[in-house]
Amino acid sequence: MANNEESRGLKSLFDWFANRRKSGSTNLERQEREIADGLWHKCSKCSVLAYTKDLKANQMVCTECGHHNRVDSDERIRQLIDHNTWKPLDEHLRPSDPLEFRDRKPYSDRLREMQEKIGLIDAVKTGLGQINGLPIALGVMDFRFMGGSMGSVVGERLTRMIEQATQRRYPVVIVCTSGGARMQEGMLSLMQMAKISAALQRHKDARLLYIPLLTNPTTGGVTASFAMLGDIILAEPKATIGFAGRRVIEQTLREKLPENFQTAEDLLLHGFVDDIVPRTQLKNTLTQLIALHQPVLTTPQMVLWETMSLTSSAAE
Repeated sequence: MANNEESRGLKSLFDWFANRRKSGSTNLERQEREIADGLWHKCSKCSVLAYTKDLKANQMVCTECGHHNRVDSDERIRQLIDHNTWKPLDEHLRPSDPLEFRDRKPYSDRLREMQEKIGLIDAVKTGLGQINGLPIALGVMDFRFMGGSMGSVVGERLTRMIEQATQRRYPVVIVCTSGGARMQEGMLSLMQMAKISAALQRHKDARLLYIPLLTNPTTGGVTASFAMLGDIILAEPKATIGFAGRRVIEQTLREKLPENFQTAEDLLLHGFVDDIVPRTQLKNTLTQLIALHQPVLTTPQMVLWETMSLTSSAAE
């Protein structure tokens, strides 16, 4: 009898611990669901929890450690362009599959899945707008769409945007974030490097300003072309910038690379980047640079003075 009572007591004690553990896991799941709903954001660098609304107000920059979280193209446009001044360009351009490329699945299926999942047609948005009242042509790459890879549509949209800017005499800013050229389009993807570079040369010949902003990551064919052709090259703090990947270089050289290799800070030290600008200061910095490089309009008084000076010099 005593043994039965002890066994019942022991069993009930086990049941109590089991129920407590189950209820504890339920609370944990509930907490995880609340965090997953987007109310809080955990920094991937310092692990500090931040209220998502406050983080967005600080342009997705951690207030504790300064880590720059990746932002999508829509958010980047909201951060830079004045309200109600954005006019998108060439939204009708859609990618195709001319090579009928297939790896684990057809390239056409990958494109359709990305478009349905993210709501973008391709990996870049282009348009015209104003930044603190100054006109600008802006291209923003989006890493969510196949790693921001540069396909034919990316190249065509950027080229048309640059040509529009040249015609209107607007400065050009391109926010770069990319894993490189899109391998599913083969040579057609690589051709975009030359096409965009040629458009930028015509823009430069017109004595107009081009500023690329290198964000994390900027690699491959984008780095090898328009990302490094700016009159003034800016970068975000701690951004990874390079051509080949770190692992590929280490295997090729058979050497261990420094920890800061391919960072924005290292490139600034070696002269590949002109300045590193925190995201919270970016709009004002771009405004100052664009204002300083505005085309100088010649007034009639200036023309008259120059004519008089030339006449005086000839008479002497």
